[in-house]
Amino acid sequence: MTLPKAEIGVFGGSGFYSLLDNAEEFRVNTPYGAPSSPVTVGEIAGRPVAFLPRHGKDHQLPPHMINYRANVWAMKELGVSRIIGPNACGSLQPGVKPGDFVICDQFVDRTWGRIDTFYDGPVTTHVSSADPYCPTMRAVAVEQADALGITVHPKGTVVVIQGPRFSTRAESRWFASQGWEVINMTQYPECYLARELEICYCNISLITDHDAGAEGIEPVSNDEVVRVFEANNKKLRDLLHAMIPALPAERACVCAHALEGAAF
Repeated sequence: MTLPKAEIGVFGGSGFYSLLDNAEEFRVNTPYGAPSSPVTVGEIAGRPVAFLPRHGKDHQLPPHMINYRANVWAMKELGVSRIIGPNACGSLQPGVKPGDFVICDQFVDRTWGRIDTFYDGPVTTHVSSADPYCPTMRAVAVEQADALGITVHPKGTVVVIQGPRFSTRAESRWFASQGWEVINMTQYPECYLARELEICYCNISLITDHDAGAEGIEPVSNDEVVRVFEANNKKLRDLLHAMIPALPAERACVCAHALEGAAF
């Protein structure tokens, strides 16, 4: 089967398993194995969009078992040049509340054992991740969220933990003491792999809970994460439908040229 072409990709997170109406489903083969699920391809405001739930259609893949390389490569195979990555996330700071959105500008990787590069040699390739999220896409996301009346934080650092367990109270207090705003299990290596392929990437962190270290807050449960995410799915859908047509046709950001000077 000939694959269609898409311009923009969306990875679905916990509680967010479908996006496109009147879309067609495709199985995409990659050199890195199978993606988490078939990819659905359709249109939003006349722009071709590919959607892939990163945990699988039935949420069968925990964070540490996701084939991130296959997922990102599948988007590349479809011609995607920009990816939006919504996530269910915990808050580490009292000013970031459940139901808020955070458009992250930095990450801290606390995962281990995940395959996190396409460049295994023989050409050594070092791609900068100093500013890992696309500045153009972030600006559009913030502008459109504001226009929709969504409480949005225009920047923030997400600390990515291995999972599938949630943090201890001590770990959570440590992360919060560093000034980091968001905690999540899937942002790394997904966003960095996109950069290695010169694909723009924008994170939308949907805050579902306060993490375990917050004083007087009950520890997070998976049921609560999914409940809040589902309650805010309409806001997320509205933002995606506003954001996608607002993205400029041309890319003038650092993401589009990430491999320049990266190979040794």
